[in-house]
Amino acid sequence: MTYTSNGRTVAYKRFGDGADAVVIFHGWGCSGEVFAKTAEALKGNYTVIVPDLCGFGASPEPPAPMSPGDYADLFINLIAALGFARVSFIGHSYGGRVIFKIFEAQAVRGGLPFEIRRVMLLDAAGIKPKKTPAMLISLYAYKAGRRLLSLPPMQKLFPNAVDAWRRKRGSDDYNRASEIMKKTLVLAVNEDLRPLLRKVTAPTLLFWGEKDDATPLSDAKIMEKEIPDAGLVVVKGGSHFSFNDDPALYFRVLASFFEC
Repeated sequence: MTYTSNGRTVAYKRFGDGADAVVIFHGWGCSGEVFAKTAEALKGNYTVIVPDLCGFGASPEPPAPMSPGDYADLFINLIAALGFARVSFIGHSYGGRVIFKIFEAQAVRGGLPFEIRRVMLLDAAGIKPKKTPAMLISLYAYKAGRRLLSLPPMQKLFPNAVDAWRRKRGSDDYNRASEIMKKTLVLAVNEDLRPLLRKVTAPTLLFWGEKDDATPLSDAKIMEKEIPDAGLVVVKGGSHFSFNDDPALYFRVLASFFEC
């Protein structure tokens, strides 16, 4: 199935036929396929919507870079078009950013066309790390080098130097992305969503890897403290994909939280 709004097309799969919906947002570089078993576990009680975010899986890249807020608007429109009155969300990594922006939209608009019942955040992104002195020095050095390599004489001598300099500093996610998706990623990582945590009005379960090196456990503890109704489950030794590290625990927690 596909849905298009404002020139952005999203492919999604639909499981079950419950009156209430659960929408699952995958993380950066993945697709909805990683949550096929989660959808199977929930479909007896809910209609489960599993999209591929624009630019991933079966969803084409957007015509222009998208911020997390743009993704949120797209999915608010999709849920409204599907006609669900009660919706819960699950979000992994980047998918957490989308959920936070949906709550921001709810606060700004004074409500949404649907009620948000529950939220489950899996190693979710959104907390911008504080820059250490070493990080600031590295950033200034990178910017100085980029400016130097952008000068016309340097461009003439070394025409590919700026791109090589960017690749050297960029993450694997950034370096593998197209130009549109690079800019989409930059729009996300430059935005600190911590101020939105108190806008999360639904009961929220945080499921986190103890050894997550992408969105560290310290992020989860901030979210647990600042989201009004939140609880935290930590996977001992777990990674950024904690739901895969201990699937037995994950599915027990999932069934309990969603009352399946």
